[in-house]
Amino acid sequence: MPLALVCVCFGLRISECLALRWSDVDWLSGKLSIERGIVHQVVDDVKTPESNRAMHIDAAMLAGLKDWKQLSQFSGPDDWMFASPVKLGRLPISYAGVWQALRKAAVKAGIGHLSSHTFRHTHRSWLDAVGTPIGVQQKLMRHADIRTTMNVYGTAATADMAVASGKVAGLALNGSQTDHATS
Repeated sequence: MPLALVCVCFGLRISECLALRWSDVDWLSGKLSIERGIVHQVVDDVKTPESNRAMHIDAAMLAGLKDWKQLSQFSGPDDWMFASPVKLGRLPISYAGVWQALRKAAVKAGIGHLSSHTFRHTHRSWLDAVGTPIGVQQKLMRHADIRTTMNVYGTAATADMAVASGKVAGLALNGSQTDHATS
């Protein structure tokens, strides 16, 4: 499961994605807890209190995470989801390494600048593309203020969040808007 796919399916900041541990996945209830961030290889709190939340994991995404865990050299509960083999799993891969890989991929694809934050913007764009209400978008993006998401108000329901999350995972995994949330 590539780091980019986790970022785009959940709309995570790179600091949050790099700080994921396998224990953050609740395999039975299909939830991903966002509890920490890591910047310059220093683990700290997430960016905002609103960012600290459990997120729904679509069934297909959960299966992908299980596959990634089985392939991972570091798969214990306290291991980093994206552990650095260079650091023998004691730290996640570095942002500098992610940045270099993205830069190389962007050059190879001929698309110009690409950053990890592009995945967060893509997540938000896909939420909009699948017709997700703005209040649900705000909650899924974990913004404290809806104006950060968009200058329109709305409300969010847990069921809507699960459906929207499934649609985004469908786009990322299959290129379709299949609803995996109910399967």
